[in-house]
Amino acid sequence: MQSRFVISLASLLVAAPLIVAPAFSAGGGGGGDSVPQCKRGQVYDKKTKKCVPQQGQGVIDDDSLYATGRQLALAGRYDEAITVLSLADNKADPRILNYLGYAHRKQGRILVGLGYYQEALRADPDYTQVREYLGEAHLQLGDVAAAREQLSEIEKRCGTGCEEYAELSAQIDAYVKGKG
Repeated sequence: MQSRFVISLASLLVAAPLIVAPAFSAGGGGGGDSVPQCKRGQVYDKKTKKCVPQQGQGVIDDDSLYATGRQLALAGRYDEAITVLSLADNKADPRILNYLGYAHRKQGRILVGLGYYQEALRADPDYTQVREYLGEAHLQLGDVAAAREQLSEIEKRCGTGCEEYAELSAQIDAYVKGKG
């Protein structure tokens, strides 16, 4: 029960910044399908197929911002990823919310990350990657039962053979073995 309260509180903490205009700085790279790395302060624009200066909302399309933010987050450049992802026009895009959650969680702001994951799941309950990352966040908080709940939700959506199930299952097993 306490875990659910914490998640609800985190969701509220996340909702306010989604409405407020973000600060601007950072940039570089893409994700998913490989995109070129850009210098700091630039974003790869899929439309022009080149690195362009990072600018305010509405200047660069959300797909380009997502690709860049995802790549930055996965490269461990979390502050830059947060800045780039925050430029997206569609603040309810579950892909954007997922990687905002990921970047915050990886920087140690687990409750903020949980809030973004919850917002992403409200937009798309079947987004299994969010569920994988949410399960990992629960493990960081020591809540194995909540992580297993997400594993069960992933199984309902893609079975036990999908990458997200395998990854979270391995994380849970490693966590449990490390505690035992």
